Amino acid sequence: MLSVLALLAVAAVATAVVWVGSSRLEDAAADLAVAYGAPAVVQGAIIAAVGSSMPELASVLVAAGLHGEFELGIGAIVGSAVFNLLVIPAISVLVGGRAETSRDLVFKESLFYMLAVATLLLTFSLSVIYYPTDGALSGNVTRPLALVPLALYGLYLYTQYLEISEGGMTRDASIALGRTWLRFGGGLVLIVIGVEGLVRAAIGLGDAFGTPAFLWGMTVVAAGSSVPDAFVSIVAAREGRPTVSLANVLGSNVFDLLVAIPVGVLVAGSFPIAFPNVVPMMAFLVGATVAFFVIARTEMALSRREAWLLLGLYTCFVVWLVVESVGLTGVLPETG
Repeated sequence: MLSVLALLAVAAVATAVVWVGSSRLEDAAADLAVAYGAPAVVQGAIIAAVGSSMPELASVLVAAGLHGEFELGIGAIVGSAVFNLLVIPAISVLVGGRAETSRDLVFKESLFYMLAVATLLLTFSLSVIYYPTDGALSGNVTRPLALVPLALYGLYLYTQYLEISEGGMTRDASIALGRTWLRFGGGLVLIVIGVEGLVRAAIGLGDAFGTPAFLWGMTVVAAGSSVPDAFVSIVAAREGRPTVSLANVLGSNVFDLLVAIPVGVLVAGSFPIAFPNVVPMMAFLVGATVAFFVIARTEMALSRREAWLLLGLYTCFVVWLVVESVGLTGVLPETG
């Protein structure tokens, strides 16, 4: 019991470190965008997405590169996506009031995000079909397969580019580039340190309960790495811009699914995937995506009642993981 409490304490401290590092990195990234005169597409789809999604990207690289737990990194990405879809919009509405959506948000961003989910699941399926391993329904995600979601993200950037006007922003020479890059690097270091703590806590909790480590990655690492997105959304809601938080959620999730996981594969070469582990968490992600789309489309707004519904769905998600961890259900195979 004491070891479990110690691991939870490590996760809490690591989350605080991720929070501080992400805040510094995002502020520095925004200043760099202005300093270099980056156009809107670069600011929104690349710089802002990388800033808020850096903890998720770091979780994949740390889990896979340092601990050989690629599925833990995937669990963190999927859990973060579920958290972003269900918790962050709900908090934004409860803090800032009814959030109006738009047709661009619902029919462009949301539908493209659904395509991102389908593409990632297709990539995992192709790994089982064309690069099978000895395990039942297992396969290797290889570098060529990782290029599939990356290519789709390239299409996402292209569609964003087509919608902006020609001509970029003017450079701001008053920003000290050297100092800003140092703040960016310092934030990145803090994020990596914090994520390492979260990953170690997830692995320790998996060993303590005899459950797959990625199960804890879906909760502990995912919630900790989603703190920056939650913070940005709460600030936007308090300023009367709840719709901004919804767009940030979808953009961050698209980056996580189409860039963070493939980059981990490109760095490491290939990683084994057990389909019995992947399917349940991807199924819940699909369900959360459908729920978010339906609620966002209804009257083109999110109400307080719908916010509580989203929180209820996330509670069901956490309860299932807890029930799974104590062995009352057997959807996820136990670790050996």
